[in-house]
Amino acid sequence: MSLQAVNVTKFYGQQKALDDLSFQVSQGEVVALLGPNGAGKSTMMKIIACYLPQSAGQVRVCGFDVAEDPRSVKKRVGYLPENNPLYNDMYVKEYLMFAAGVNRLGRKSRSRVDEMIELTGLKAEYKKTIGTLSKGYRQRVGLAQALIHDPEVLILDEPTSGLDPNQLAEIRELIRETGKLKTVILSTHIMQEVEAVCNRVMIIHQGRIIADAPTSEVRMLNKASRVIRAEFDKEVNLEKLKGIDGVIDVSKEPGSVYRIFVGAAGDLRPEIFRFAVDNGLVLLSLEQQDQSLEEIFRELTV
Repeated sequence: MSLQAVNVTKFYGQQKALDDLSFQVSQGEVVALLGPNGAGKSTMMKIIACYLPQSAGQVRVCGFDVAEDPRSVKKRVGYLPENNPLYNDMYVKEYLMFAAGVNRLGRKSRSRVDEMIELTGLKAEYKKTIGTLSKGYRQRVGLAQALIHDPEVLILDEPTSGLDPNQLAEIRELIRETGKLKTVILSTHIMQEVEAVCNRVMIIHQGRIIADAPTSEVRMLNKASRVIRAEFDKEVNLEKLKGIDGVIDVSKEPGSVYRIFVGAAGDLRPEIFRFAVDNGLVLLSLEQQDQSLEEIFRELTV
């Protein structure tokens, strides 16, 4: 296992930020670490990167314990924190050479810096000072810094914040390619990014892991697997709609539009059509959708 956490707990004073977390991540996995603000995502990332000590439990990166051998762990971890602290008065290439020196790359420094400039799309900007760059390019510099020493584990906290759509697509592709050979832990609030990049999702809520599944199976974690959006010619009694066999819940949108949450068994659209006929209703539209990852996340973390 590239990364293993066992019964990890973290206190800030009397406040428990992480509560007995355990998980494993293998090479070749790109894992989304999701959760509401304050759930403990950044704390867990900082523990893996040796920026914070855990209060209890054990974390091992490529076989090395973060508490007992942090130097060996740091050699194998690349970390892009959410705030992306950079030296604004340094030139991009100068900063990356500095990062290469910190990581003791020696003779490989210059070639590795050139490779990172090319890989992260900084070729047109590397002669500028970091302070003059847009937020998107600053993110690229941070990502180049995290990758400069070719780490086995990459920790990315909100890596695409501030990127325009073109930059977003490029960085997502870079993360996907990187994830083929490395272990990537990615924190984001952009659910489309999770589906585009990650092959596994872990959801943290109040310091605990409440869901852990392949991205393709996350929708199965929720009690409702699909949503039917039905529009009638007039308002409908919610309790009557909920009484249709297979309906789990119903919510009302503006007008006479209803979101009908259904389980995995069969297609309920014929039943809803019959319901309309039996109750003297005109069915104006009927559309079946998979529940979005955003809806599942919201239901699990409320």
